[in-house]
Amino acid sequence: MSDIRSIKDLDIAGKRVLIRCDFNVPLDEFLNITDDRRVRSAIPTIRYCLDQGCSLILCSHLGRPKDGQQEKFSLSPVVKRLNRLLDRDDIVLANDVVGIDAKTKVDALKPGGIVVLENLRFEKGETKNDVKFAKALAEFGEVYINDAFGVCHRAHASVEAIAHLYDFDSKAAGFLLQKEIEFSQNLLKRPTRPFVAVVGGSKVSGKLQALHNLITRVDKLLIGGGMAFTFLKAQGVDVGNSLVEDDLLEDARKIMKKSAKLGVKFYLPVDVVAAQTCSQDAIMKFVTSQEIPRGWMGLDIGPATVRLFREALNDAQTILWNGPMGVFELEKFSKGSVKISHAIAEAHATTVVGGGDTADVVARAGDADEMTFISTGGGASLELIEGKELPGVKPLRYKVDE
Repeated sequence: MSDIRSIKDLDIAGKRVLIRCDFNVPLDEFLNITDDRRVRSAIPTIRYCLDQGCSLILCSHLGRPKDGQQEKFSLSPVVKRLNRLLDRDDIVLANDVVGIDAKTKVDALKPGGIVVLENLRFEKGETKNDVKFAKALAEFGEVYINDAFGVCHRAHASVEAIAHLYDFDSKAAGFLLQKEIEFSQNLLKRPTRPFVAVVGGSKVSGKLQALHNLITRVDKLLIGGGMAFTFLKAQGVDVGNSLVEDDLLEDARKIMKKSAKLGVKFYLPVDVVAAQTCSQDAIMKFVTSQEIPRGWMGLDIGPATVRLFREALNDAQTILWNGPMGVFELEKFSKGSVKISHAIAEAHATTVVGGGDTADVVARAGDADEMTFISTGGGASLELIEGKELPGVKPLRYKVDE
């Protein structure tokens, strides 16, 4: 049995339920949703509540608004998508978060009705974990459900402060949150070996603790993306103008020494796609990692590295992938990430993808259906790997000091 209280453990029949969702979806310039995976991930919990005759108040943030209400950060596109996914036309958006319009629309809710509150981050109290704001939110629901794994590592009002305002029989994890936590914990406790971690992204700093923890659990560690250049420079390689965190060179050496001591096979790019500028019209060339020209920078892994990494993945039984292999947003520098996505998708292994950028790569590569599990949260899944207790999860555990 899970040590996290599940929505199925509560008596929610006919009650008013406040669900913290993660609707932080990417939008194009016309405010159309370009990837609705996070909205779709919330549907099982929403449907379960509707089947129990509940009325629902959904809340989420979107983007990082700084100056109160801004049209480009409105949850209006999410409400449209929810209506389509649930085959309805009556889901309404409140014009504020805890103001008069929200209260009026919540008060008018009937069983089976759904109100979506406007972007939580329009209220400054959200990111400040303000208890007063959390209390105003909590007044909307008799029951609180957290189904927003992607923000569980943040001590925000709708995630952490609010959870302490409900007694233990009135709060729980939704299906998505429960699945994410259980999958991550089981993966790290009992991986089928060989267990290979592929770690990319731009910086070592955000993943330093995760790397220290992973090195004690994996059989192979493959490093790509911008963070690889800090490791290459730590080995004495001249990496030109490539992204390097000079203050972490010693940490990089420690991780490499630790991997050698533990017998973990450690892989770095042997060649890169180099250019003088990070732009779609830049002139690019393939060079070995040792021969990046002065004034040039590595922006993707090269074809030899793709082959090397593919070979390293061949015998894997469990693969964890967090972070792209290059500047995948530009087509010119996306090939390495896409090819690694194909290699992981084709592997006869349990494949776990963590992080928004990595999930985007997998979607672009057309490999989403081939992966065992795609996490909806990047920072949250990294902190689980680091062995941290997530602020949004702790209050939902059975052994908890309220």
